[in-house]
Amino acid sequence: MAFGITKEELSKWKREIDEGKIAFITHFWLDPRFPKSTSVTKVGCKDLQKLANWGAKFGLKEEWIHHRKDGYPHFDLLGDKQYEILNIEGLTDDILKFNLTQKTCH
Repeated sequence: MAFGITKEELSKWKREIDEGKIAFITHFWLDPRFPKSTSVTKVGCKDLQKLANWGAKFGLKEEWIHHRKDGYPHFDLLGDKQYEILNIEGLTDDILKFNLTQKTCH
């Protein structure tokens, strides 16, 4: 279950994907498969090669890209990898907003 984002934030994420940019959106998220994660960051781009190349820089495999019927392919980032990538990409506002730390992202 996803929550904690506005329609405007979601629209911006989709627009950036449609423009061929690497786009980030983080939201609160609860899934019993991942009980220690309370948020997820989705990183998308319509240019699949660009997205795969971006992901490879962080050890993400191309086969981990989610291909959705809605046309917004993306990686899901959770836990330590989520924190690491948000930090490297300079998205400290998301780290603070979602109270992420390396210690709590397991």
